[in-house]
Amino acid sequence: MMDLRVLIHAPRGRDGNVVQTVLSGQGIPSLVCAGEDELIAALQQGAAAVILTEEALPQLLSDDRLLAWLKQQPPWSDFPFVVLATKREGRRADNDFHSLHSLGNLVLLERPLNPETLASAAESAVRARRRQYAAREHLEELKRTRSELEGLNGELEDRILMRTRELASANDRLMKEINERERAQQALTQVQKMEAIGRLTGGIAHDFNNLLHVVNMNLELVSLYAKEEKVKPVVERAKSAARRGARLTNQLLSFARSQSLLPKLTRVNQLILGMKDLLEISVGSGVEVELDLCEEDAAVVLDPSQLEMAILNLAVNSRDAMPEGGKLKIATGTRYLDEDPDIEPGDYVLICATDSGSGIPSNILPKVFDPFFTTKPVGTGTGLGLSQVYGFTRQSSGITRIRSAEGQGTTVEMLFPQADAEGEEATAVRQQPEVPALAGACHILVVEDDPDVRRVIVECLSLIGYKVTEAANGSEALAQLAAVKPDLLVVDYAMPDMTGAEVISEARKLVGNLPVILATGYADMAAVERLAGKPRILRKPFDIAQLGDAVSGVLEEAKDRAVA
Repeated sequence: MMDLRVLIHAPRGRDGNVVQTVLSGQGIPSLVCAGEDELIAALQQGAAAVILTEEALPQLLSDDRLLAWLKQQPPWSDFPFVVLATKREGRRADNDFHSLHSLGNLVLLERPLNPETLASAAESAVRARRRQYAAREHLEELKRTRSELEGLNGELEDRILMRTRELASANDRLMKEINERERAQQALTQVQKMEAIGRLTGGIAHDFNNLLHVVNMNLELVSLYAKEEKVKPVVERAKSAARRGARLTNQLLSFARSQSLLPKLTRVNQLILGMKDLLEISVGSGVEVELDLCEEDAAVVLDPSQLEMAILNLAVNSRDAMPEGGKLKIATGTRYLDEDPDIEPGDYVLICATDSGSGIPSNILPKVFDPFFTTKPVGTGTGLGLSQVYGFTRQSSGITRIRSAEGQGTTVEMLFPQADAEGEEATAVRQQPEVPALAGACHILVVEDDPDVRRVIVECLSLIGYKVTEAANGSEALAQLAAVKPDLLVVDYAMPDMTGAEVISEARKLVGNLPVILATGYADMAAVERLAGKPRILRKPFDIAQLGDAVSGVLEEAKDRAVA
C-alpha cells in the first residue's frame, strides 16, 4: 500500500540504497526518490514517512511545493520526517536549526548510525502514521455519523412538522366537532326547554280555556235571562274581556302546539292581500306597509285564522320596534330545500316580515320565542306574540326563524310545506243561528269531564230546545249509548279515561255512523283523524249561537245523507 511506504531521498552516493536495504530487512516497503520532483509526486500519491539526508534539505526546502503540501495537510495529519544528519562538533547554527524544524514532525539521527537505530526510527514513524490514518478513519466515521444524524434530524424534523400539522388538523377537527356538539347540545337544550314550557303553558291554557268557556256562555245566559236593559252593557263588557282572555289562551295553546287547528287549503298571497287594510290599521300611519308577493300561487294547508294572527303579531311587534315610524315589508316566495338540517327536504312557502326598527340585541335574541318574555314596559305586552308564531308554525309542520341586529332591523321567516294549489279547497258552511223546527225531537248526548263546562253546554242546548243527556266521561257515555242511541254526540277531546277521538271510535262500533261534534280548545288532530275521521270541530270557548249553528248544521247534514 502506497500509504504505508517510506520514501527515501539521499542524492549522494549509495546512502539511498543502503537505507532501503535496512528497511527491507524489517519488512518495511520503501521507495528511493532520486530528485525533488519525484519525491513531491510520491508524497502526493501517498506515503507513511520520508527518510532523507541533511545535504538534501537546502535544495528541498528551497522548493515551496514541499512546504505548501505540509501546510495543506488535513487536521488529522502530521507527516513524519527522519533526517540523517552529519555529525558536528558543538551547536548547530540557528538557520540550520530552523530549516530542520520547518518540516514539523521531525526525527534527527546523526551519522554514522547502526542499522537497528535506523530501522527503529522508521518503524516508529510508520506506527505514528498508522495512528494518524486511524484518526482519519475515525474522523471520517464521525463525519459520516454526523451527516447521518443531520439527515435523521432533518427527517425527524420533517416528521415532527408533519405530525404537528396532523395533530393541528386533528385538533381543528376535534374543536369543530366539540363546537358542533355544543351547538347541538344548546339546540337540544333549547328544544327541551321549549317543550317543557309548552307542556306547562298548554296544560294551564287548556284549563283556563274551560273556565273562560263557562264564563262566556253563562254571560250569554245572563243576557238572555235578564229583563233589564242596563244589564246588557255590563254583560257585553264582561264578554269582551272573556274574548280577550280567549285570544290569550289561543296564543298559549298555539305556542304549546296544543291548539285545535282547522287546516284547509290556503292561498297565502290572497290571504295577505285580504288583510292589508287590517295590517295598515294595526301598525298605524307612521309605518309604511309594503307587500312583495311572489308570482307563484303559494298554497299551503293550515288554519288561515291562525296564520292571520301570526302575521298580525309580527306586524304589531314591528310597529313597537319603530316608535318613530319606519317600513314593514311582508314578502312571500317558494323555495326548494334539501340541505336544511331543521326540516325535511321538499317545496316550501316562505312568508317573511322585515322591519327597519331598532333590532334585537344578540343576548336577547335566543329568548324571543319564550312565552311571557317581552322587552316592552309592564302593561304594554303579554310576551305571547312570537310564541304564538313559533307554536303555530311548528304545529303546521313548518319552522320559524329570526334574524336581527341592533340598529339594523329584524326579519322573521315562516316556512310551511307547499301544497297542491289545484287541490280542493274546503269551504266552511256556517248556518244561521236559529232554533230548528224539530229541535225537541232530537236527542243529544253531551260528554264532558269538567262539570261546569258540561252543565253550561247542557243548559244552552236545552234552552235552544234539544233533548239533552250528559255523561262525565267516555265509559259512562258508552254505557248510555248501549242503552239509547242519540241523534248527535257532542264530546270533549281531553278527558282522563278516554280521549274524545277514542269515544267517537268506540261509539261508532256500538251504534254505527253517529253524527259527532268534537268541542275542544285542544285536540291532537292526527289522532282524531286516525280514530274518528274528520268530525265537526267546535273550538272552545264558543257562544250559544256558534253551538246552535254547529248542532243544526251537523244534524241537517245527517238528515240529507239519510234522504240520499
